[in-house]
Parts: sequence; C-alpha cells; structure tokens
Amino acid sequence: MSEHGDSIVPFNPTELRSGEPTCKADITVLSVDPRTEKSNKEELKDIKKPYEGTKLLQDEHNKDAKLSPFQPRPPSLPKPVGLGMGGKNISFDEKVRGRRLRNSQESLTDPGETGSSTDSLKEDSSSNGQGLVSGRPLDLPPLETPSFRIRTGSFSETDNEHSDPNKERLKPSRIILSPLQPTGTYPSLENSAASTSLRTTNRIDRDYLDYSAVGRRGRSERLQRNLSDSRLLDTMVSDNASVHSMKSTYSVLNPIRPRDVRNRSFLEGSVLGNGALLGAEELDRYFPERRLGIYVATWNMQGEKGLPYNLDDLLLPTDTDFAQDVYVIGVQEGCPDRREWEIRLQETLGPYYVMLYAAAHGVLYLTVFVRRDLIWFCSEVEHATVTTRIISQIKTKGAVGIGFTFFGTSFLFITSHFTSGDSKVYERILDYNKIIEALALPRNLPDTNPYRSTTSDVTTRFDEVFWFGDFNFRLNKARGEVEAILNQVMGTDMSALLQHDQLLKELKEGSIFKGFQEASIHFPPTYKFDIGCDVYDTTTKQRTPSYTDRILYRNRQADDIKVVKYTSCLSIKTSDHRPVIGMFQVKLRPGRDNIPLGAGQFDRSLYLEGIRRRITRELKKREAAMKNQNNSTVCTIS
Repeated sequence: MSEHGDSIVPFNPTELRSGEPTCKADITVLSVDPRTEKSNKEELKDIKKPYEGTKLLQDEHNKDAKLSPFQPRPPSLPKPVGLGMGGKNISFDEKVRGRRLRNSQESLTDPGETGSSTDSLKEDSSSNGQGLVSGRPLDLPPLETPSFRIRTGSFSETDNEHSDPNKERLKPSRIILSPLQPTGTYPSLENSAASTSLRTTNRIDRDYLDYSAVGRRGRSERLQRNLSDSRLLDTMVSDNASVHSMKSTYSVLNPIRPRDVRNRSFLEGSVLGNGALLGAEELDRYFPERRLGIYVATWNMQGEKGLPYNLDDLLLPTDTDFAQDVYVIGVQEGCPDRREWEIRLQETLGPYYVMLYAAAHGVLYLTVFVRRDLIWFCSEVEHATVTTRIISQIKTKGAVGIGFTFFGTSFLFITSHFTSGDSKVYERILDYNKIIEALALPRNLPDTNPYRSTTSDVTTRFDEVFWFGDFNFRLNKARGEVEAILNQVMGTDMSALLQHDQLLKELKEGSIFKGFQEASIHFPPTYKFDIGCDVYDTTTKQRTPSYTDRILYRNRQADDIKVVKYTSCLSIKTSDHRPVIGMFQVKLRPGRDNIPLGAGQFDRSLYLEGIRRRITRELKKREAAMKNQNNSTVCTIS
C-alpha cells in the first residue's frame, strides 16, 4: 500500500494481454542485479524498441500529479521487468528487500548522492519535457532506475554503445566514477612532532579552526610580522606539522604558570629534576634531540688591513639548509683593528646572534657568537692565553682559549698558531705540549666530570674540545710532485696528497693531539696562494702547497660530536690562506643550577653597531636599485 491507500502490485506479464496499461505509477520497478556484468549487457540488448505505451504512461503521470504533490514519480523510461534473475519471477517482498539493499549500497559508495533517485528523476523529466512531480516522502525508499544499473558499469561499456536513439534514452544524466585507489604506498613521514623544527613551539591550539576567517587572517599576518625577525617559518621550520603548530599557537613563547614562578629557583641548589633552568625538562623543550649545532671557522688573515666586503661565504654558506646555534671564529695574524673585525662579524650574522665573548692574544683573535635566545643557558665565560714565542714583541705564535658551560655540557675552544717551517715538526709538537700544560682553564667553572680530568692536559677538563688554527704542518713532498698529484686528482679524493701530510703522520704515532680526531679532508691545500687569485705561490720561495689550517675535536663520551661538514672557503682571497670551516652536531646533557650563569650577558654596543650597519647597507642597496631603475630607458616603436 502507498501512503495514499493505493495498493502496490507486482508486475504480471499476463496483464499485457488483458489490455491493461503496461506501466503504472504504483508499480515498483526493480533493476537487475548488477553484480554480474554479463547479465547487465543481456538486459541492455533486450531493450531495442521504443516502448509502445508511452502515451498511456504520460496519461498516468498527469493523473498522479493531480492526486498528490508527494506521490513518488516513476522513472522517465521504465524497463520491462519479470525476466530478471535468469528469467524467474521475483516476489514483491524480494523486490522491496533488493531495492532497499541497493539504495543503501548506493549511499555508502556515493555519499554525495543521498537523494540520487529524486535528482536523477528530475534531470530525466526535464530532459524529456515531462512535468513530473519532484517531491517524495522521506520514509519511502527511492525508486530504482536503469540509470543506477548503468552507473555501476565502466566507461568502456557506455562508450562502446552505438548511437541508437532508443538506447540514448537509457543513458544516465551523469556518470559517477568509482573511488580512486592509490597506485602506490604513501611516503613515510620522516619529520616527527619532536623534530628540531619544533624546539621553540609549545603545543597545537585545538581552537584554531574555530576562529573566523577575518580573525584567522589577521592573526596570521601578525604572526608573520612577529616571526619576521627570527624567520622561523623560512629557516627553522622543516615540516608542515610545525608550520601549522606555529600558526595555531601564535607565539613562540611558552606559557608560565604562577605556581612555577613561585617554586622555581635558578641560582641555588643542585637540582636535576623539574624546575631547574638547566635541567632535563628545559633542555628537552629547546633541544628535543639534545644536539647543538656548532660552526667553527679558522683563518690566517696575513695581517691585511682590508677586510673582505662580504663575509657571507665565510659564515653563511649557501649549500647548507640551516644556520647553526653557536659560531666560533678563530683568526691568526688578524687585522690591526680587532673591533672592526668583530663588528663585521656581527653585521654578517645579523640580529639573530649576539657576541657571547671575545678574547685576543696579540694578533690571535677568538670570538664566540650564540643565538640570542640561548644566552640564558650559558655559564660565565672564561679565557686564557699562552705564548710560545717569548722573544717576539708582537705575539704571533701561541694560543687563546675560551671555556664555558652550556646546560650541563662544558666546551673549550682553542685557536693557535704554531711554529712555521717545512722541517720544524718537532718545534710544533713542543708548542702543542706547552699549550695543553699552560692554558689555565677552567678557573671558577665546575668540572662536569672530574674523574676524567688531569692537571697536565687542559683538554681533559672539558666535555667537548675544538682546537683549530694555523698548525703549519706541511706536505713532505716537493712542489713539482705535489702539483702533479693535484692535476691528477679526480673530484674530491685527496688521499694521494694526505699520505704525505705531517700532521696525519704525527696523529697516528700519538705524539701530538692525543685523543683528537679530524674529519675527512676533501678540499685542496689551503696554503700558499697568491693574493687575489687561485694560483699557488709564484714567488721565489715557491712554497709547497700544504694543509696548514685545520680543525680538530675531542669528546669525553664516544660519538658526542658528529661532523656535518668540513671544507674550505675558496671565495675569500684577501690572504695567502684560505679559510677552513667545520659544522658539527654536539650532544648536550642536563645541567645543575649551581653552575654560575652568565645571566644573559653579551656585548650590547657591538650588537647595536652591527645592526645599524646592516640596516644602512640594506638601504644603500635599495637606493642603488632605485637609481638603476630610474636611469633605465624604455624604447618604443610607434
């Protein structure tokens, strides 16, 4: 029974003989089961002629439209039934159950077709010019049409049909494609939520999606403006998760609870648990992987007064993805104006870094720059110097060292200049022994591991030691033979040269730099060049090209220091030496609050002067670009 009291009867082929109309609005039409493609094709072949009762069907539609606006509409082109399922007659209950199952499957596979039966009937009626009623009660199941059966077929089945006008009426108004399946496995997510790019972010704001579009756009612009100083979105962020996290948090500052402010004590006690400024909780918040990036550069400047115009290639090479956390620059035979050198370093590194400490011994300069948001975790800084050539009035040979503690890891940086001369290997070993014995560090800083320290070697009293400078070790080979090897070298393989290196030989014998390591060398010798070009010494002395400038490292715990990069800077040619740079990742450990903190001290006047010069340089570049743009002329042809 329908909702208007009309009875729904199954279709019986005998009614055709009695003169009854072939199709009624009340007859429920069941489409053939589409599970087998063969049966679908057979049914389509059976429909070859236009239906003879089209006029009777139109009269039946008009009568139903007058009865009720909610009467369900029959399909625009009903198909003959009674021969489905292998030619067997289907009972009325089976038809209803099959119809509901079919509709439920349609809804699951195509959520966008919730009212697909009504929609398809609307389109069919509009295309055929028949004014059928478009409404249907919600409690009535949708009617099946032949279009549903055809929708389950592939494109090939519909495209291969001949352009028969009888079959054109069977084509659906639109074809619903099956869901696309991935052709391969999705790539694995390498960046986790604990990656280094999230070291300054706090948590994802769950309410971010609830903000209005205007508020979201305004906050995003404000976030971009606030982060433009640190450029976290461009340089620090490496995965999409961190970008969304920062956008949804709107701040790189972590919230502080009042009870934390009441309970935390930074400068007293020996606390390893929660609340310690240098403890594990704070360390993991800034360094989830507990690795600190350190950039070391050594350069013999040959005492030149003129500094390179641009130091970007020295400190900020373009072939690296991220800037490092700490920059340590050691100079031998430095320029006369040391302050000018430090200002140029600050100008190059910009507002992201501050000069933690600088020390000098004659013309030996050592400077340490730290990211400005990390200075609170640095201890007080100490330095010491050693002279290896007492007779000389100008201290050109010797060493200067700087030591401090970052969280719970102690660092020692030493830059030195050893005795020169091709054959003076023994004198250089004496210089080394004198430095490790006379360098008085640390003085007030606590030793993080006193059981491994010795009084005769300063390098044993720190967790991580970097020793770099002009060690003056040469290649035990004639000039002509060295040049011949250089001409035969393929790529970056320098093993043919390094087997003649004096320093590597002494390291293997254990006579110098005990416990130190050096990364593999894949760059040409850095000494001695003619100034301003890439040609080795053409003077009368004809010095042999050598690896005089080196960076070595030592750690208390195995694998604490990992080498990221070790190379030379060939673009700076103002000296007869080429600078050598090294990038390292160093293991960090939690510290104790009894470590004397530096309390965020840095050279403020140097910072302001470097930023002022940086801004002035940028303004000059803009003015020059504007002048070039105004002076340019455009030729037009009329």
